[in-house]
Amino acid sequence: MSKREIEFLKITHLNGPSMWTYRPVLEALIDIHDLEDAPSNTIPGFYERLTAWLPSLVEHRCSYEERGGFLRRLQEGTWPGHILEHVTLELQNLAGLPGGFGKARDGGRRGVYKVVVRAWQEDVTRAALHAARDLVMAAIEDKPFDVAGTVERLSDMADSLCLGPSTASIVDAADDRDIPTIRLIPDANLVQIGYGAALRRIWTAETDRTSAIAETISRDKDLTKSLLSSCGVPVPEGREVNSPEDAWEAAVDIGLPVCVKPTDGNHGRGVFIDVKTREEIEQAYAVALEEGSGVLVERSIPGTEHRLLVVGGTLAAACRGDVVCVVGDGVSTVRELIESQINSDPRRGQTELHPLSLIRLDSAAVMELSRQGLEGDSVPPSGKEVLIQRNANHAFDVTDLVHPDNAALAALAARIVGLDIAGIDLVAEDISKPLLDQGGAIVEVNAGPSLLMHLKPAVGEPRPVGKSIVGHLFPEGQTGRIPIVGITGSKGKTAVARFLRHLTLLSGKYVALASSDGLFLDQRHVQKTDASHWAPARRVLLNRAVELAIFENGARAILGEGLAYDRCQVGVVTNLDPEEQHLDYAIDDHEMLYKVFRTQVDVILKGGAAVLNAADPQLVEMSELCDGEVIFFAASDANPVVATHIGKGGRAVFARREELILATGNTETRLARLADVPTLRQGEEVFRLENALAAVAAGWALDVPLELLAAGVKTFEQETQASPRRQKKN
Repeated sequence: MSKREIEFLKITHLNGPSMWTYRPVLEALIDIHDLEDAPSNTIPGFYERLTAWLPSLVEHRCSYEERGGFLRRLQEGTWPGHILEHVTLELQNLAGLPGGFGKARDGGRRGVYKVVVRAWQEDVTRAALHAARDLVMAAIEDKPFDVAGTVERLSDMADSLCLGPSTASIVDAADDRDIPTIRLIPDANLVQIGYGAALRRIWTAETDRTSAIAETISRDKDLTKSLLSSCGVPVPEGREVNSPEDAWEAAVDIGLPVCVKPTDGNHGRGVFIDVKTREEIEQAYAVALEEGSGVLVERSIPGTEHRLLVVGGTLAAACRGDVVCVVGDGVSTVRELIESQINSDPRRGQTELHPLSLIRLDSAAVMELSRQGLEGDSVPPSGKEVLIQRNANHAFDVTDLVHPDNAALAALAARIVGLDIAGIDLVAEDISKPLLDQGGAIVEVNAGPSLLMHLKPAVGEPRPVGKSIVGHLFPEGQTGRIPIVGITGSKGKTAVARFLRHLTLLSGKYVALASSDGLFLDQRHVQKTDASHWAPARRVLLNRAVELAIFENGARAILGEGLAYDRCQVGVVTNLDPEEQHLDYAIDDHEMLYKVFRTQVDVILKGGAAVLNAADPQLVEMSELCDGEVIFFAASDANPVVATHIGKGGRAVFARREELILATGNTETRLARLADVPTLRQGEEVFRLENALAAVAAGWALDVPLELLAAGVKTFEQETQASPRRQKKN
């Protein structure tokens, strides 16, 4: 019986670099059954239905490298796996996630394919993949499909699960500088930037340098004002009050009009500006008290509120807020005018993707209307301007207009409170003139300030505030990286990793090793089960004590999880066994295995090195893929690859006349006699010698001093806990 469907056999989330790409992906193994005999150009109406549902597929260039390239493939005839790839990417794109990498490849038997797509967030991509399957099948079977509803569902998932735009701007800026990042909580904005001893952490606009004491001070507006005033920073006169009557007395003492606000509120809630009567003050007091734990009454400062973002003592961006008004049409109520004239602006919304917030008739807006003799259901006459909100969203970028004195005052305010990143709210009539000359004042200092207003101002130039924050955390020259060594190959991985750990510990660094032997942190063996996979490796990268990390990566770890790190200083490939197969991953020949192991070479940094076995022709071929240096190792100096490499000025490690030699061009160093290397006394097998040479070459690539390398090879005793089965496996 005919079976025309797309069946998911297995979906694998590859967290890091893999044989496909550097980025996280989902790899779906699918079976299209009898659709193998039904390419797209043989299905009546399929092209028309698919392009009607997803007209934006025209932007997919595909193998033709031109706009409309994928549609051309559809018309010529292509198979469901390839179509599934493109539809998944497009659904993600429509949901707000850029398309990115995609591949569809043969799965090793008839009707079976591997479909690989970029996974910005695993759950969202899984949902997009399943939705794409349903959409493609609906187009094949000429059934209805709710594209809009599907995109809305995926968009909601992306909004709730993916990084917010503020945090994403910092992560993107780190990526631009090739600094690695790790999201620490799947559905939150807590992110680690860098690895091990070089790491820093952020939570949106808060960093691990943001003092808890400083945050507490910033939330106490009266204390903040006191500290700023004592240092000569202009602040509005005022005090905390404890009753409506006290609020009125304070207002009389200060002089009307005044500002009434919570002592510890945020986002402008409960803030009343330009309050002029006792009735208004008492009303404002009640609302402000609900929004905070106390109430402040302050002198009203003439002018407009501005938000200045200070990062690391420097002004990074500035925005100005303006009043919000509607204009009557003689027909609509104020409430209706707000919806039609203000909230209809596509820049306004409730998510972080919207630079402006929706305007509601809150208590402050009701007070403003009352002053004008209006209510929410009043109908203003045609042409009448109605003030709705005084302290509206900061919508206009004014970074280039800020007077240097005002920038310096804002930086001083942040420093006084103790914040490395701060949002400074000040009121001024003209931000391009000194604050002190116009009676302006700093009214608030905020920890964890919003970045969106600067990234997506309603008017004006976006500012690269993410770049400023990354520059603050990692001054020029700092990479956020520690030396990482990745070791792969068919055999010898564990032995090389064990040997290299011994060599690097002699340098005095805090060394971590995740291998088949377990997890080692410095001198401690903290996990005695197999640690040559994702979770233990990631545990190492999160550890602030680790100064150097060594990871064993077997083929199955790369195929099933991807590498735990994005790049490494040294990549070792010991050998490639042409008989090694992983049929459950459709790896059944040496060419496919080559693509798996090359992953380790692909991720080597430009300033790093690949350590490769010169006796393996495929690894010699792999050397061409390395962005950094190549160091060959060989059991004999008679190896022609080594001779040619040294002749070109390259580095190599080999044995000659019972000595272990390090060579660079015409320079040679006799590191040790082979008879003095304990691990080589345990057997005469060539692989023991090759493992030792690989470890020495990796240590040399890490700049371990030669005298320590010499001492290390003479003092390393091969552990005996590895079973014969383990040795054979590795």
